[in-house]
Amino acid sequence: MSLTPAAPPRGAEHTARLLISCADGPGIVASISSFLFEQGANIVANDQHSTHPEHGTFFMRAAFYLPALEAGGERARFEAAFDELARRFEMEWRISYAHERMRVALMASREDHCLLDLLWRRRRGELDMDIECVISNHDDARAEVEALGVPYHHIPVTPAEKEAAEGRALELLGGRVDMVILARYMQILSGEFLERVGCPVINIHHSFLPAFAGAEPYRRAYDRGVKLIGATAHYVTAELDAGPIIEQDVQRVGHGYTLEDLVRVGRDLERVVLARAVRSHLDDRVLVHEGRTIVF
Repeated sequence: MSLTPAAPPRGAEHTARLLISCADGPGIVASISSFLFEQGANIVANDQHSTHPEHGTFFMRAAFYLPALEAGGERARFEAAFDELARRFEMEWRISYAHERMRVALMASREDHCLLDLLWRRRRGELDMDIECVISNHDDARAEVEALGVPYHHIPVTPAEKEAAEGRALELLGGRVDMVILARYMQILSGEFLERVGCPVINIHHSFLPAFAGAEPYRRAYDRGVKLIGATAHYVTAELDAGPIIEQDVQRVGHGYTLEDLVRVGRDLERVVLARAVRSHLDDRVLVHEGRTIVF
């Protein structure tokens, strides 16, 4: 049993989203627009970006309304036809269908502010996803999570049994979810885990890195008299906290802020920044290029 789905957004039943990247050049937008017109599609949103007008990389996100895609076999025909166009421009491309929700797993530790915020936003219909389960290395949040009908799996992690713990998590996740969200999961995932899980992983952390990396960053930031508190959401890679950044935000703080005030502000920012990053991913607004993101 997973969190009860909300109704899909208006128009999502017949809406698809097309994301492409390729070497920039004349005629790309015209060719895609003509193709969609010939298929009977109505383009409802279109965003594009080029890294350079002459020898750059071109990125595009087009959302279009096409009820015919719901007929039997039409998706396969449409995708095969577009693939012919894509080969002309040597495009990398993918298509998603807005009414098909992503299956998501949440991973958390003792701090539950990001975990419960995502569950609340999903319950309110702000995040269009199905939460399949929560995995935690602590049992603290079980009651609150299970009260929402979401399965809760407690997998303790110790240095001696870290590999076995990741194996248990992979048994639960591998091939069953479309995204994993680290909602303040205070364990470093191995490269093997990231390779085998088979889907993107999003993480949230305070923006003090690298100046205040490690334990008690707020304490050391307070001792240094910081003037900005921030948070960063990014895709997880094998290199610690170095994955492509999806979303960031900051808030000014002053000399009158206590350590507890800094922690409170930081948690608020973590909740908001993580929710924004998750929404961008769910809406197919993120393309990764050379370690950076294009977020439409």
